[in-house]
Amino acid sequence: MLRPAPWREPLPPSRTIADPATPHARPHVLIVEDDVGVVHGLVRGLHRAGFETSLASDGSEAITRILRERFDLVLLDLMLPERSGFEVLEAVAPRVSIPILVLSAQSELPARLRSFASGAVDFVPKPFFVEELVARIRARLALDAPTPKRELAIADVVLDMHARVARRGGVDLGLTTHEFNVLSFLRQRAGRPLQRARIADAALPEGGERSARTVDSHVSRIRKKLGAAAAEHIETVWGIGYRCRDEASP
Repeated sequence: MLRPAPWREPLPPSRTIADPATPHARPHVLIVEDDVGVVHGLVRGLHRAGFETSLASDGSEAITRILRERFDLVLLDLMLPERSGFEVLEAVAPRVSIPILVLSAQSELPARLRSFASGAVDFVPKPFFVEELVARIRARLALDAPTPKRELAIADVVLDMHARVARRGGVDLGLTTHEFNVLSFLRQRAGRPLQRARIADAALPEGGERSARTVDSHVSRIRKKLGAAAAEHIETVWGIGYRCRDEASP
């Protein structure tokens, strides 16, 4: 009498081609990073941009998850516990077609070249702007980004959102990249009090200086450059942070 063969859990199928995305589903990004602070900023920024996220905190876990689960894109740090990011790339890149974007402070040319040779599709050095990272992810996945307004006004100052400059009477006020980020973030949320930590998360680069004092310094310089009329619209909300008055709307 024949005995039934013992049951064994089937191995996960080898995925040499990425599964087609589910219509209207949120793109799913695996974040491979062991720095809790960086992870926190990435998750918040990607969720705001409409992405779903999963986390892996070491190289071994990353290899297992990439080979067994479905992701639309992987963000990969190079300096990881157990297995390095290079080892992750070498283990998974030949077996899957998921785009892997390296995100690392180890940004010297040899590290960049080795990353690309091992299968990375892009390399973003730390510190970085979440806004730029989201744009790179959208470009890689061929996703349409929301179309922002071309111009926003604060009293007699106009913010050109495409050129990323602030002008009064057509004259550039000379805001730095960080200052423009802070000011435009406040303006786009006019009327709402915003905590310093939230302003830092959204407007300042991951891995850079993002303290409350740094936000205060940026706002102080912004007010000086805006001039009296526009500066009055950037209000201090004691115990919270800052607010751009609703009257900022043209």
